[in-house]
Parts: sequence; C-alpha cells; structure tokens
Amino acid sequence: MQEWRTMRLGQAAPAVDGEVARLVNWRLWRHLDFVLIALVIVLMGIGLVFVNSATSHSPVNGDPLYYVKRQVIWVSIGIVLMVVFAAIDYSVWQRWWKVIYAGNLGLLLAVFVVGHSAMGAQRWIQIGPLPLQPSEMAKIFVILTLGGSLSKKEGRLSRWQDLLAPFAHVAVPMLLVLKQPDLGTSLAFVAILFVMLYVAQARWQHLVIIGGSGFALVVIWILAHFYLGVPIILRDYQLQRLLVFLNPQSDPHGAGYNIIQSIIAVGSGELFGKGIGSGTQNMLDFIPEQHTDFIFSVVGEEAGFVGAALLLVLFLVVILRAINVAQRARDSYGALVASGIAGLLTFHVLVNVGGVMGIMPVTGIPLPFISYGGSSLLTNAVGMGLLLSIYMRRYTVY
Repeated sequence: MQEWRTMRLGQAAPAVDGEVARLVNWRLWRHLDFVLIALVIVLMGIGLVFVNSATSHSPVNGDPLYYVKRQVIWVSIGIVLMVVFAAIDYSVWQRWWKVIYAGNLGLLLAVFVVGHSAMGAQRWIQIGPLPLQPSEMAKIFVILTLGGSLSKKEGRLSRWQDLLAPFAHVAVPMLLVLKQPDLGTSLAFVAILFVMLYVAQARWQHLVIIGGSGFALVVIWILAHFYLGVPIILRDYQLQRLLVFLNPQSDPHGAGYNIIQSIIAVGSGELFGKGIGSGTQNMLDFIPEQHTDFIFSVVGEEAGFVGAALLLVLFLVVILRAINVAQRARDSYGALVASGIAGLLTFHVLVNVGGVMGIMPVTGIPLPFISYGGSSLLTNAVGMGLLLSIYMRRYTVY
C-alpha cells in the first residue's frame, strides 16, 4: 500500500493537446468500466423496487406511485449526470478547485438565506419543483477540492503542522453543515478527510492519534454535558440519536422507537423474507422514514437475510471497483478523488446499515442509490461519473 501511495503521488498528469480534447474525448469510451456501470444500474433498479414497496401503501394525493415516479425522475437525471461527468476529463476540476471550494461555501451559506426547513432542519434549496440539498453535493465538492489541495503536497505531510491546512479545508464546510443541522453529513466529511490524507501519504500514526484523541474528546465532552452541565454544540435529539443505540429500551416510545421497530422488521424477514410488498412492519407503518433512512429494514423484512446480504455484496463490489480505479489512476489527483469517493461510499453503507441494525447511532445517512431522495442519488451518480472518468483516462489516448 505504501508503494502504491508513493507511486501515485509521484506521477504527473500527462500533457493533453487541445482544450476540447482535454475535456471530452469520445475515443476513450472503449475504456469504460462496464462492470461498475452495470452495478450502479442494478442498485438504482433495486432502489426503485424498494422505494415503491415502502411507499405504495401510503398514497399522496391519491397516487400510490407518487414517490417512485419522483425517484424515476431523479434516476434519469442521475444517469445523465453520470455520463456527463464521465465524458469530462476529471483534471479540469483540479484546475478550478479553488473556485469550486468558494462556490461550495456559497451554496452552504445560501441555505441559511433562501433555504427552507423540513423536520426541524434547514437544508434544502428549491430549484423549480424539486428540492436540492447542498450539503449532499458538498461531499463531492469537498472530495474534488481537497484532492486539488493535497495533490500539490506531493507526499509532504509527514509533520503535524502539515495537517493543519487539510483539516481547516474540511472544517469550514463541515461546520456550516453541522449548523443546519446535519450531523450525518458532517461526519461524512471526517471519513473523506482521513481516507484522502492516508492516500496522500500522511503518517498513519498521526491519523490514529488524531482520530483516537478526537473520539475521546467527544466522549469526555458528552459526559461533562450530562454531569457538569457543560454546553454542547449538538441539539438534544442529535445527542439522543448518538446514545440511544446503546440501549434502545431505555426510551422505547421515544428516541429508541425507530431502532426497536427496525430491528424487529429485519429479524422478522428471517432467511428469505416475506416477499416484496408483503412486509407487515413496513405496510403497517411501524418503521418511521422507511423509504429514506430506514429503507434497509424494508429490504431485510421483505428480502430476508439472503436479499440483504446480496445487496451488501453489491455495495462491496462497487467499493472495490472504486479502490481499483484509485490504484490505476494516471496521477495523484485521480487517485485522491477516487479514494475519497470509495471512503464516502463505505461510510454511508456502514453507518446506514449499522444504524438500521442497532449497532451504530442513527445519524440520518441515506443508503446510496437505495434510499428515496434526489440530492443523495445525484451526488452518488456524480461520484460514479468521476470514477468512470478517472478509469477511462488511466491510459493516455489522445
């Protein structure tokens, strides 16, 4: 792994003649990762099936297909975006990373001015009839901009002070997202940062010390809040989410309700499930937000252990393909961006599934391509497009 990290950061992007050829080169399409494309299409299809199963029994304005129709629109837009970002040479984002970073902060700040609230959080900006969540898109922007910053370091991250700039780079958008409040997305930034720092040859010992110290500080801060009344930046419901998974029965009708019902749903699916559209926990609406944060509980109940395991295998293969793209990237920027996307996907799957199973806190993280929601799906589709762009251009074919 160390040899790979050194090799990737020691390579420079090949020279490319012509602005149009540098941005879009149609001859590269024969180098597409067709396995990754197939996996993404399959995951999108599975998502539509379970969004329909989770919502068809609760019609909106008399339409049982209300949610799945909207999700089809997002899937269609997502496929288009995936193709567009695959067609564009990813190195263009490296050139403009500072502009992208400023634009990202502008979007996050705009949420507090023109954004609208839902479920106690101000996270959405209305674009025509469709709401978009800038904090979701910010994940990709952070990957693109942090990659641009780290690629200039060329492995010069061996000292403690070398880590200050990357941490500050991520801290600003992270704090803006936490202010909305969106705890899950802000934690995703931490995962992206640590993965990309490791690939950029930061000392793993430093990352372990920082991560361990940060975790210990959070625990001490929470204890001080409960026993000494020390103020904390988290809201009460966020703090309850973080802690109730340790003992959901401590508040079975409140903070622990979601986890309890989710575990019941997953367990009742047994080996092969109750069948698509036949989950009683789902159909009787015992599972809150079953089409978004808790959609994996619908998968577990209706497709059983076998179906849920197969879905996780699909995610594993996608993550492994992303790592493969990072390993084969032609330059350090491509390796960093691909590894950031791999880290983001891994974080989302682990945290979402872990929360549904009651082994991790519930932080509102959607399951990629499966949960209902346009912003999440478009963000992941753009991420896949970037991976395809990096993979296509692993050879110099101009």
